[in-house]
Amino acid sequence: MSTHVVKLLKREHLAEHTMAFHFERPAGFTYKPGQAIDLTLIETQGGLAQDERHAFSIVNAPFQEGIVVATRMRDSAYKRALDGLPAGALVRIKGPFGSLTLHADRARPAVLVAGGIGITPFISMVRQSRRDDWPQQLSLLYANRSPQAAAFLEELQQLARDHSRFRLVATMTGSHGSMGDWQGETRPIGDALLRVVGDKLVRPVYYLAGPPGMVESAGEALTRAGVPEEDVRSEIFYGY
Repeated sequence: MSTHVVKLLKREHLAEHTMAFHFERPAGFTYKPGQAIDLTLIETQGGLAQDERHAFSIVNAPFQEGIVVATRMRDSAYKRALDGLPAGALVRIKGPFGSLTLHADRARPAVLVAGGIGITPFISMVRQSRRDDWPQQLSLLYANRSPQAAAFLEELQQLARDHSRFRLVATMTGSHGSMGDWQGETRPIGDALLRVVGDKLVRPVYYLAGPPGMVESAGEALTRAGVPEEDVRSEIFYGY
């Protein structure tokens, strides 16, 4: 892993309580879709411990410019300091790292299971797949409380229309009043929805990313379905 000091270029509102932060990309910085960086805020601000860092998946695909991360904006010292950074502020990044990357055998499909901000390692994969026209079948099961809270939802819906080897099953599990005109799935991630996305695929590899409870319950459902342990890979998002 390498360490670089880079500049914040801009911020972007993605969804309810969710922001993206766009940084410079250092010369020669390469990574695989699904990998992450450590992001350190160099200056001490608002009670933030000096050099406190957090890990973030890189949401832009390798072919795209810059380095972009996305996060839920919780009320923590780190998130307040991150949100307060002006354009041009310097941060330190270290990486890339992480093994939640797609398997090399493109003949085997992948089922991506995301809860909330767990979408971040997967959006990079889907973008790169569309651009490079990978032969691999990708299926994404994406759960949120409401459409307003679902980062990248419109982009993913368009990618599903444009990319014949990408399938999206989005589910909104919140109360009826938060759904607006949502007409899609409302069931939580579990046995039934995992069968919807995986049953017709031959020897898929499953990737799970999201809150601890979701990752654990999805893993247990896959075990009940007889999916081999080596075909399930996961990443838990704590407090994001």
